[in-house]
Amino acid sequence: MRRRLTLAIVAVAAASVALFALPLAVVLRDGYRDQELLRLQRDTVAAARLIDLGSSSADAVELPPGGDRLAVYDAAGRRVAGAGAAGPLAGDAVVRDAIGRRRPADRIGGGHLLVAVPLLTGERVTGAIRAQRSDAVVLRRAHRAWLALAGAAAGVLVLALLAALLLGRRLARPLERVAVAARRLGDGDFSVRAPRGGFGEVDAVAEALDLTAGRLDDLVSRERAFSADASHQLRTPLAALRLELESVQLAAGEAVDLDRAVGQVERLEQTIETLLSLARDLPRPAAACELVALVTGVEARWRGRLAAEGRRLTLRTPTGPVAAGAAGGVVEEILDVLVGNALVHGAGTVGLGLREIEDGWVGIEVTDDGPGFPAPVEAAFERRTGSGEGHGIGLALARSLAHAEGGRLSVTRNAPSPIVTLTLRRAFPGHSPVPGAAR
Repeated sequence: MRRRLTLAIVAVAAASVALFALPLAVVLRDGYRDQELLRLQRDTVAAARLIDLGSSSADAVELPPGGDRLAVYDAAGRRVAGAGAAGPLAGDAVVRDAIGRRRPADRIGGGHLLVAVPLLTGERVTGAIRAQRSDAVVLRRAHRAWLALAGAAAGVLVLALLAALLLGRRLARPLERVAVAARRLGDGDFSVRAPRGGFGEVDAVAEALDLTAGRLDDLVSRERAFSADASHQLRTPLAALRLELESVQLAAGEAVDLDRAVGQVERLEQTIETLLSLARDLPRPAAACELVALVTGVEARWRGRLAAEGRRLTLRTPTGPVAAGAAGGVVEEILDVLVGNALVHGAGTVGLGLREIEDGWVGIEVTDDGPGFPAPVEAAFERRTGSGEGHGIGLALARSLAHAEGGRLSVTRNAPSPIVTLTLRRAFPGHSPVPGAAR
């Protein structure tokens, strides 16, 4: 880019200098020639004042001394004084023009400057004086001017070259830094941020690269987390499916209803689709679900497992229907995480409650009688580290699912008897749910 920019600027400068200097050179030459003609005309007029053709034809015409070649012609155009080299025997065009028009005339030709001035006696033209001067002095002055002009043109081209090099370096440097950032991004360094160079177009590219880096970082993080989330979250439906299939195996030879096993398989498929959608950040259409029936189904699904551990599961719901602007499968997945977390890490009775919140929001609370979450509360939503701290990746996944549906998952009471609340935007009949962030 630097080479092309330098060549372009120098080429434009050279073309501009040529378009300006060549006509100027011609104008300078013509100007010097006109100045010399004026000088020759002035000297010839001064010489004409010393010549008198009307006094007597027998008197010889005396020409004033000087460096110019002078010749005197009578009114008929015949040469009456002057050497042969000073002018032709018969008056030429410049002489005829001066006699005929009764005023000085000039010509340029053959490397000479020619001037003819009419000679007057009284008010009558009696002849003309012709002066001839070499135009070598004009050429010398023009050549000196052309050399100065060429030097100025060379100086302009040198300045244009220096300016092109500086500008090319200034323009290329931010692009080179952006290219370095792009290579680092291609190597997997998503924390890279392209520097700004002070040029709007280059800064726009850098900003787009930064947005791409952030987007790729988020996408790759989702993809990397998917395997851990899936292995953790699919463990529960797979265990349930295993129990159902083992019961079928024990009841071999008898008529067995396989609807429950098929239901567990469908739940497993829904869980996989939900996790894939979250991991790939796929756009999802606006959806709504009826929460009373949904939490009732969650309570029925977990009651047996809690009872097997000697624990109770209570349910509190409003009398009327309550709809939320979220996908039902996602809400079920979040509640399964919360109830499963209460089963593993909590104690005593597990409560599942649905309540309406003002300003178009609804909350689902999961409680237990355990010791609760240690401070700080936000640590509960951190993924499990290598040292085994935290509450695993289930709560982190549940919060991601809640945010993806425009809701919020938070610990409204950490200890004792913790309360974890899922807040969702309520959907009203006749209106499409509008996703939005929970307050």
